[in-house]
Amino acid sequence: MPNPTLPRIFLLLLMGLMVIPMTTSPAAESDLSKRRATLDQLRRILPPSAPWEAWLEKTGELPPDFDAMPSTPGLPDPLVRRVNGKIVPVRTKAEWKERQEELRALFQQWVIGSVPPTPDNLEAEVLSEREEGGATVRQVRLRFGPGQKATLRVELMIPKGNGPFPVFVTQHNHRGWALIALRRGYLGCVYAGADSQDDTDTFAAAYPDYDWSRLTRRGWAASRCVDYLLTEPKADPKRIALTGHSRNGKSSLIASALDDRFAAVISSSSGAGGTMPARYYAEPHSGEGIEMLTRSFPEWFHPRLRFFVGREDKLPVDMHELVALTAPRPLLLAIALNDGVESAWAMQQTYRAAKPVYEMLGAEENLRILWRPGGHETSPTVIERYLDWCDTHFGRGNYEFPERFVSPMGAPTGERAGRTENGPRLRPLEEAKSVGAWEERRAALRNVIDDMLGDAPPVAANPGGTYGREAAHVAALLGRGDPGAGVEKEQVVFGEYINADVYLPAGLKASGRKAPAVLWLHPFSYAGGYVAPYRRGEHVFRALARQGFVVLTFDQIGFGRRIEEGESFYRRHPRWSLLGKMVRDSRAALDAMERLPYVDSAQMWGAGYSLGSLVGLHLGALDDRLAGFVSVSGPPPLGDLRLANADLRMEGSRRPGGSAADPYSSSLRSDWEEQISVLLPRLAGSERDRPPYDLSDLLAGFAPRPVLVISPQLDWRAPSERVKAQVEEARKAYDLHNAAGKLEQQSPETYNQFGPEMQAQVIEWLKRQGDRPR
Repeated sequence: MPNPTLPRIFLLLLMGLMVIPMTTSPAAESDLSKRRATLDQLRRILPPSAPWEAWLEKTGELPPDFDAMPSTPGLPDPLVRRVNGKIVPVRTKAEWKERQEELRALFQQWVIGSVPPTPDNLEAEVLSEREEGGATVRQVRLRFGPGQKATLRVELMIPKGNGPFPVFVTQHNHRGWALIALRRGYLGCVYAGADSQDDTDTFAAAYPDYDWSRLTRRGWAASRCVDYLLTEPKADPKRIALTGHSRNGKSSLIASALDDRFAAVISSSSGAGGTMPARYYAEPHSGEGIEMLTRSFPEWFHPRLRFFVGREDKLPVDMHELVALTAPRPLLLAIALNDGVESAWAMQQTYRAAKPVYEMLGAEENLRILWRPGGHETSPTVIERYLDWCDTHFGRGNYEFPERFVSPMGAPTGERAGRTENGPRLRPLEEAKSVGAWEERRAALRNVIDDMLGDAPPVAANPGGTYGREAAHVAALLGRGDPGAGVEKEQVVFGEYINADVYLPAGLKASGRKAPAVLWLHPFSYAGGYVAPYRRGEHVFRALARQGFVVLTFDQIGFGRRIEEGESFYRRHPRWSLLGKMVRDSRAALDAMERLPYVDSAQMWGAGYSLGSLVGLHLGALDDRLAGFVSVSGPPPLGDLRLANADLRMEGSRRPGGSAADPYSSSLRSDWEEQISVLLPRLAGSERDRPPYDLSDLLAGFAPRPVLVISPQLDWRAPSERVKAQVEEARKAYDLHNAAGKLEQQSPETYNQFGPEMQAQVIEWLKRQGDRPR
């Protein structure tokens, strides 16, 4: 077993954080002042966290100097090392061993905390042993560490026979899993490293000089089980599997990253802090971002991780590298399609970022994703598949685990087509000197957008109906069975057999009145669709309905109930685009909204966050029925995105312009670059110097209708100043209509999120528009 502990001074020197000045220089004072200002800002913008504040008070720690850290918008490449200030690729097994030690040190510094060396004084006390149903069941208490103060309860379930038997290690609340493993000929090993039974507080007491987190201690506990299993003759030391679900899946990944004695690993729905990268599973993905993760579960990870809220691009490591640390050993990444703790797209990005490590080590077949239907729950069927994985790699069976990409976001380029180099072009916006000239340019813009959306297949009108409404059990799975207090809910089937939910103020329908309506367009919420699995405050569609608005919303293709619908989209429509389908569905949603008897069709507004902003901006540029639009943390300028060569990760290419000063500037692409390259293949495949249109053109396409653009100051995905330049360019179209004030930009001091404070801004703006004369 490699020693996961590096000397503390090496950890600090590795990160370039240890500064030992003989005197306090002006430069050092400036650095400290800047870091204190960053901490003050975090305290202003983040929800309060008493445990974090207590840690700050106790340690006096400050955030790192973020200005001195490289920005890595994509996932850092696990096969790139820093050697004497230079960037060196990892090409051999020996180099990977060195890289593993570097990554372990980085994770201990920033994410999981430091861990002690393997104890050399482990003793086992057998508490009981009995014969039961053809197996020996043994209860053991392990003691180890300084003064043997650390203790751990372990249960072994040993099949009859001489052995040695493969071993299935899991946590106390997964004892039922171990029973299935026992039936299949495994020695089951269950340990007290779960919420239901957790002995790891004794570890913290025994090792007070280590700042490890609770999940790290639980992962370390699994290694102590291995120490004991090596003394059991009936346990096969070369065939020890480890698994865990949810938070136990996180601790299992940590254990495997630190201890290569685990011969096979199954990470079951481990979510944020497990298989979900912080860069690709945060608030704009309706994910459990660093803020919520570190506030809701402050003991799970090191408090230092909270410094990176809204600065995920500065995090020196990400969770795909925790996955890669298991290489070349077999690792199964298990995920449910509609499990709110994870994202199909983010899982695929983790898989694709870690896979080159397995390929380099000649173990490509040892990494797979296992998809299952439903939510966070598991069942015997699922556990049987986990054991199939173990059997396959332990030479006990041969089960199929095919490579599958459920979400086309991140699928190899062979799944995408329909790109074209020739198409209509736009004249510069400043050449439109009159409203008439602007109208001509807007018509040209619509032609350009239509061309980039692809060759749309035939369509016919749908008068609407009720057949095909979402079943109650599906609504319950997706968290939208209950409309909430003071709100009523209806369902309509519109467009190409799509279900929409309509939320309206209680009593509106019976009153005979008409109300303003909002088409809510959801973010990159793969598991939940329009329902955000993680959020602060209530769902925005309920908040709007309680404020008097009718809200129509639905799952876009590839999300929520429709997650598998997107899987083969480009096989079925090779010259269309996913964004084209989303815009078509959104226009059909406006058709359905117009038909609702309680909707004021002159006041049909749109609002979108993240992906919803991208869809809504295209929708409004093409369809005048939107009275106006609110864009919350939308995309960056399209001209800023690097979209060509969409398969960079699979080809092993790097971002151009990498340097020793900015080692990860050679990293892989940002989430917007990855997403838009699949949403708009023609845009991604264009060889033009600049995109055929940009945000400024989409915004100008709304003129003179009101538009609010919310671009947070700390949004590294779409920098506020870059968005502002696009807004000011679009204002030229509004100036032609003497309506410059109808295009607004707000840049609150916060990061990319859509919490209750920002929801209040949106609601206030929408109400204000309703009061304006038309």
